[in-house]
Amino acid sequence: MRTRFTFFTIAATALLSVVAAAQNLPWNNPGGVQGLTAPQAGSTAPAPKRDLSGIWDAGGAGIGARGMPAAPLTPWGDALGKTHHSGDGARMVPAPDINDPLSTMGDPSGFPRNLLFELRPFQVVHTANQVLMLYMFEKRWRVIWTDGRQLPKDPDPRWYGYSVGRWEDDYTFVVNSVGTDERTWLDNAGNPHSNDLKVEERYRRVGRDLMELTVTLDDPKTYTRPWVARDKLQLRLLPPDTDLMEMIPSATEAAAVKKIYAGEK
Repeated sequence: MRTRFTFFTIAATALLSVVAAAQNLPWNNPGGVQGLTAPQAGSTAPAPKRDLSGIWDAGGAGIGARGMPAAPLTPWGDALGKTHHSGDGARMVPAPDINDPLSTMGDPSGFPRNLLFELRPFQVVHTANQVLMLYMFEKRWRVIWTDGRQLPKDPDPRWYGYSVGRWEDDYTFVVNSVGTDERTWLDNAGNPHSNDLKVEERYRRVGRDLMELTVTLDDPKTYTRPWVARDKLQLRLLPPDTDLMEMIPSATEAAAVKKIYAGEK
């Protein structure tokens, strides 16, 4: 079965999860089922110090199709949110009217949506001055600088922002990010954000095979107060020989699906 990103990807991926789990396939692992069915042998072993290396999976808990329980919107944020016609959640509209740029145009999901919606398995790689996050969903990657640089003061907005990281202690890696492009949504329900959004990620490695992720958003232009979008989300370590499936948005397939919903041949 060959699966690419379309409106139907989620259901197909769920099926692949069951098949892969049953057959123990070495290729195209979709995560999900394997990620959280049971801890790996030795999961009670202590975590290594200052090391997040490995392939991590939140399982079904990483997929937030209904939208995050966000803080109240400001008038500006409410007006922006009303322009988002989503395929799920409070802003849900009939399929032909959806204008989610990810699912209808094949645009990048952007940051922090890649953490709040469809957080599929991802790999962490350490270098001398960076931490690299390699995501299965969209096959994207992020650079988190660890060389002591400061975040830009007036950044040109990017799909995935600008990120710096530091070790708060031997087991907690803190990432701060700015410069996100407000064209992106926060989730499948169309929660908005502005270019002024500040994001803090906290990766707490509580054991060799278990890590917790907390994500806090601070966007006073869009929301009346900071809010926690991920609260100690559990991530399980997958085997190091796991080959992750390809899950890439396709503009041509998005266009084909739109024609189907519009009743065109």
